[in-house]
Amino acid sequence: MQTPMDDKRDTVARGMDSAASALHDRAEDLPGGEKVSAAAHATANALENAADYVRDQDIEAMIADVRDAAKRHPGAVLLAAAAAGFLLARMLTRD
Repeated sequence: MQTPMDDKRDTVARGMDSAASALHDRAEDLPGGEKVSAAAHATANALENAADYVRDQDIEAMIADVRDAAKRHPGAVLLAAAAAGFLLARMLTRD
């Protein structure tokens, strides 16, 4: 039986898969040549892996993984949180 949280996880995972697919589709058309294209494909692959993780893990396991990562790499986690906050703010303030 799926809970409302499972539905949200599925929605997030589908969104990540969609973003990865779009990035793969557009990677060859990005300015910057082969290096930028390769980076775009690598990012899309990472999004696909993250979508699988979200789909396969329950919320408690994800929280435990974030806590473990924060303990092992606090600087990287803070940097990632700041980047995510910046991107979220940019998305919310765009017209």
